[in-house]
Amino acid sequence: MSIFSALDYQMMSRAILLAKKGIYTTAPNPNVGCVIVRNGEIVGEGFHYRAGEPHAEVHALRMAGKKAEGATAYVTLEPCSHYGRTPPCAEGLINAKVAKVICAMQDPNPQVAGRGIQMLREAGITVEVGLLEVDSESLNPAFIKRMKTGMPYVQLKMAASLDGQTALANGHSQWITSSCARKDVQHFRAQSGAILSTSKTVIEDNASLNVRWSDLPSSVQEVYAQDQLRQPVRVILDRQSKLSSDLKIYQCGGDILQVSPQGNVALSLETPEQIDLRSTLSTLVNEHNINHVWVEAGATLASSLIQQDLVDELILYLAPKVMGSDGRGLFGVLGLEHMSQALDLDIKEVTMVGKDIRITALPIKKER
Repeated sequence: MSIFSALDYQMMSRAILLAKKGIYTTAPNPNVGCVIVRNGEIVGEGFHYRAGEPHAEVHALRMAGKKAEGATAYVTLEPCSHYGRTPPCAEGLINAKVAKVICAMQDPNPQVAGRGIQMLREAGITVEVGLLEVDSESLNPAFIKRMKTGMPYVQLKMAASLDGQTALANGHSQWITSSCARKDVQHFRAQSGAILSTSKTVIEDNASLNVRWSDLPSSVQEVYAQDQLRQPVRVILDRQSKLSSDLKIYQCGGDILQVSPQGNVALSLETPEQIDLRSTLSTLVNEHNINHVWVEAGATLASSLIQQDLVDELILYLAPKVMGSDGRGLFGVLGLEHMSQALDLDIKEVTMVGKDIRITALPIKKER
């Protein structure tokens, strides 16, 4: 029998909805929501908006005031227990004299990892963990992966014709997908901490790789002003230092990390002809505080990331066009000799975006 009531599920669902309001602004911090309930009524609620600003519990406690005493707090992530840029939320809940805290999940951050729960219990507060845990985990895949592995969450975006071609034989590729699909990409970019590409893609497309607020859905524009949304860092692999300052990418503001011999990210080579992608991604986490990487590039980088098991999620847009086998393939040469070597995918979602199809799939990791 579940230890949680229908009211518990209702309130945690509300906390999860609140947490989602921070998906464009909280990185590298996790998205967290909090609801405080007394005698069956919500007396306080809040969500974490931006790193360095008050956490969800603080906003909820401020709204609740003295009504927090004896109340139940529903939090999508274990309250923090350490002093960082803000005081520990577990301490705030203790001082407010809440009677019970229900957490959707334990914090994977080694600085917390059960310590917040322990603090609350030692103060005499009842704590329950695990309500809507899967839903809570889906709020923060990048934060969770970073804390567990030290690597960022990598989303690989690709676009192709229905027969899997990304360009004609002469290299012409603008535009395969519709304007609706290209606008759809913007909300994915806006959620990421970095956009990873190559100098070849940037130069050939003269791409800016930024978030265009005017192309975001109206539901986002109604909540966030243009100056409230962060621009992801553009990370450009440029082994041969081909980027030049006259490119559009340098004209639209925002930070750029150039992975090259003279760039602001050290160039680590796996071979003389290939950048060490695993080392580069690790550097983004450990030196630049980036949890979530959105990749927009051609077949060469895509196939390298796939071959090295560095892709966590594939976002594939398919256009209702046929371009023929003399075009440029989606993933290039993978060097497979047996079907058992093929990349298996777990398709999570298939959605129409305008006249295009968007497929969201997770690579199934093979046992080694």
